Parts: sequence; C-alpha cells; structure tokens
Amino acid sequence: MEDDILTIEEVAKYLRVSDRTVYDWAQKGEIPAGKIGTVWRFKKSEVENWVNARLSSDSTKQAEQTVQVRNILSPDRIVFISQTSKHDALVELADVLATAPQVKDGAELTQEILKREELMSTAIGRGIAIPHVRLSSVTDLVMAVGVCRKPIADFQTIDDQPVNLLFMIAAAYNQHSYYLKTISHFSAKFKDKDLRDAMLSALNEKEVYDLLMKA
Repeated sequence: MEDDILTIEEVAKYLRVSDRTVYDWAQKGEIPAGKIGTVWRFKKSEVENWVNARLSSDSTKQAEQTVQVRNILSPDRIVFISQTSKHDALVELADVLATAPQVKDGAELTQEILKREELMSTAIGRGIAIPHVRLSSVTDLVMAVGVCRKPIADFQTIDDQPVNLLFMIAAAYNQHSYYLKTISHFSAKFKDKDLRDAMLSALNEKEVYDLLMKA
C-alpha cells in the first residue's frame, strides 16, 4: 500500500543510507516524518515523493554544473605511486581518496573500486585510467590523482600502453549526470600529450595540482 508506515530501518534500506542518516534527516525536518510516542515513523508515499523531488532538483543542478577541478580535488589527494600492479595502485589511491570528507566509508570505496575494475578495465588509452564508482556513502563528487613512477602493465589497456596516470572519481549515487560529465572532461583533457608529459615530469604534488588547475 502506498501509505504503508515505515520505520527508520526500512527507510534506510529503501534509500540505501545508514539508519543514522535517516534519523538525522528526521531530526532536522529534512525528510517528511512524524513521531509516534518517541519513535520516528514515515509514510511510504511521502518518502517516495520526497525522493522524486530531490532527484529532479539534483538532476537540474547537475545539468547546469561545469567541471571545476578545484571543487573536486585538493593537493593532498595527489600522490606519486610506486606500485607496479593494478590492484596495489588502486588500493593505494583509494586510501588517499578516502581521506576526503565526502567519503564516509573507505572500506566500501576500495571494495567497489576493485569490483568495478574486475568487470571492465577503466584504462582509456594513452597511459590513462579513470577508476570510478557511485556510492550512497559518498556525499558529493570527489577525486584523487595518482602519478605512477613505474608504468603499470596489467590494466588491459585498449592500446597496449601501460598506465602511468590514474584519476579516481567517487560520486554520490544520485550524481549520474555530473559523474559522466567529469569522466568525459578528463578523458578529453588528457588527449593532450604535452599535458600528460608535464604531469609525469612534475617534481612534486603542487606542480601536478597547478598543471590540472591550468588545464
């Protein structure tokens, strides 16, 4: 029935977020809810309408968003990687990305990044890979960059070139449009060989960051 009454746990499961998140939303009045005694309860139809309104709003905002690197990357999420295997390089970069406040579950991030890579290689050619996931435990799109000191040969690349630049992107589950736009942005930017070579020749993280800001 559309007016089924749901508990916090049921709403959390439906929305794929934590119980605590739903509780906080209810406390702040951000989600339609009511109290029966001291316990929060939710009408299923009202929750569905709230979700649809949120998704419509987010889709409009994302359609208008342009990719601003400074909004999704900070210098502390750029790292020089010495790993020589795809698995180890992805784990190292996921650990760096997990330091971003937008990432609420680092273990899930690493697990899903590796799972995504098993399904299909995220290498796009020209020595570049863009591992990416959308997760309900990520609150906003965020990125980390890995510059590989040693080429990584086991990425199953489309042009048989080893990977030496990694751009890892994690987004919230409802950021599909912005997520695809960001992946496309970096795929296009790094067709520029001079930019790729400059990043690989950079002496420190700030040089890499400055190159990305100028690009």
